Order: sequence, then C-alpha cells, then structure tokens
Amino acid sequence: MSLAAESLAYGWPGRTIGRGLSFAIEPGEVVALLGPNGTGKTTLIRTLLGLLAPHAGRVTIEGRDLARLSRAEAARRLAYVPQAVPSPFPFTVAEVVLMGRAAHLGPFSRPGRRDRAAAEAAIARVGIAHLADRPFTAVSGGERQLTLIARALAQGGRVMVLDEPTASLDFGNQVRVLELIASLARDGAGVLFTTHDPDHAFLVADRVLLLKDGTLLAAGTPRETITEETLYALYGVGVRIVEVADGAGRRLVCLPRAAA
Repeated sequence: MSLAAESLAYGWPGRTIGRGLSFAIEPGEVVALLGPNGTGKTTLIRTLLGLLAPHAGRVTIEGRDLARLSRAEAARRLAYVPQAVPSPFPFTVAEVVLMGRAAHLGPFSRPGRRDRAAAEAAIARVGIAHLADRPFTAVSGGERQLTLIARALAQGGRVMVLDEPTASLDFGNQVRVLELIASLARDGAGVLFTTHDPDHAFLVADRVLLLKDGTLLAAGTPRETITEETLYALYGVGVRIVEVADGAGRRLVCLPRAAA
C-alpha cells in the first residue's frame, strides 16, 4: 500500500508553505523526512494524513485520492504517531492503545474481542505489557511514545506516519523506537518519520527527503542525499560525514566539524 504526493502544494488556510512536492512511500520501505524547525514538516504530514486540504495537487493512497475517502476509510489505511504529549485524562496505557481500534467501530459500537486482541498484540510487540494498567499520565515520555506507537499498530494501517518519534527520548528509548520502525518495514508496512538527526536516517531509512522552506532540497538514498553540502544548506552548520565499522559492517555517521 503506497502513499504518494503528486505535485503537492500545502499549508494553512490563506497561507501556502510548500509547492511542487512529489514523492511516494512504498510498502516495506522507511522514508526519513529531515528539515529545520519551521520548515513545514508537521504541516506536510497533516496534509498527507488528510487533516489539512492540499492547496494544489493531491495525496493518494493505493492510487485513490485521499480526499475522496471517508475519515474511517483513511484511518484504516493510515496510522499516525504524533509527538508525545501528556493526556489531561488518566486513561490507562491499555485504554489508550485500544483507542486505535476506533476506525473499525461503528458510531455506537463498543470494542469487541477482536479489538482487544489487536490492542494486546500491539502492546506486546512494543514491549510495554508491564505498563498496561498504569495511567498514561503517570508513565515517562519514552513510555508514552511507545504507547502511541502501539495505538497506531492496533489501528492496523499499512502506512505508518511518525512525527519526530524520538524527540525528547533518552538514548535507550530512541534505539527501541528505531528498531521498531525497521521491524515495521520488514513486515511490509510503509513508514514515514520526521527527525532532526541524520544518523537516525543512516541507521534505518531506505530513502531520505530533505525539506527546506517548503521545497524538497534533495531526495534519494541516505548515502546519496545526506552529504556535508546538503546538511550545510539545510541547517547552516558545518559537519563531517565519516564511515565507521560496526558489527553489521560499515556505515556513515555525522560529526560536528569541530569534533571531527
């Protein structure tokens, strides 16, 4: 199941942020979206999800115009993981994950056995079964992020969109989230995630989109796209990209120029 932008212009009502974007997220692939703060990454994601209407062009899923799908139809295909925020209500972790099944329920339906099984499977996969009965408001930021990922898994969409899923997480939880992103793609899901860390793209992404001022600065594989020149154009800071050896072979990492 592919998600595609076709000659897309996007923004808020009365203000266009970006124009002429064309790209696709294919099944089994991880796409990383990098760009500085204020460049329109979250607004683009909201447009890809159908939460904001395109200013021009269109968004398609499985070749169908997203604007022609009902919200429930779109939610059964697209799952969204926002940046973790505290909930004002003390729902348990299990209840938050079960909310992901809403797209599969009628207006007055209650979650059934199948829905609870899907939620339990998502909780187990993310590794937070020990938190199931704890209030969502009482767990750590990393645990809230994992809960939101489990909610998206319970939703069942085959395209997963994550907005800065590693933001404000400690190193261990960043690794867990990146491993989960890679495993989703291995299972055939298409994954789009935003990040400020080029190393995360080197670790798990198949393709990278570099966004600046609403325009795609570059697109391609991490090795093709993330270079010292493009990162300077994107963020205005000097970096060195070096190759290192690890247990899986050799990979690229970014270093601030002063530390290189």
